[in-house]
Amino acid sequence: MRRLSEERTKLVFEKLVKYIGDNVKVLVNRPDGIYCFREKKDRVYYVSEKILSLATTIAQDHLMSFGICFGKFTKSGKFRLHITALHYLAPYAQFKIWLKPSAEQQFLYGHHVTKSGLGRITEGTPQYQGVVVFSMNDIPLGFGVAAKSTVDCKHADPMTTVLFHQADIGEYIRSEDTLL
Repeated sequence: MRRLSEERTKLVFEKLVKYIGDNVKVLVNRPDGIYCFREKKDRVYYVSEKILSLATTIAQDHLMSFGICFGKFTKSGKFRLHITALHYLAPYAQFKIWLKPSAEQQFLYGHHVTKSGLGRITEGTPQYQGVVVFSMNDIPLGFGVAAKSTVDCKHADPMTTVLFHQADIGEYIRSEDTLL
């Protein structure tokens, strides 16, 4: 486990800002302690300094994981968020989309969301903005990128894609071997 380089830290924070805006500060400086991001084998972990100090006592080759895996760096050098970060992103999300019950299952299978499945959307959501997806009961289901702005969604055809799928809680079953 090592500190993120300046370049990689920038990539991680840019991705987080896309979803939660200035609330990134709240993730690091929490009332229950200081949290930080660390890297191990191209995966980025969100961990408290208390657990980090305990993890340093374990040999690197014996340590599989520590903290919460927020995502990983791809071979091309981009940062991709994992679904394991959802419960940390959902409370601080700037822009949200709620799905109708009929569209939830399709989203959980990894499909994009059409306007016919859209229940509500946060006012002022710009196009290509990162959004957190909720059920109508305010249960976080995943996250994605808005394909249309709020204004464009109001006048769109029912079969138009309004959200590009990024990750959903169905991945816990579909990709359980690769999620750490």
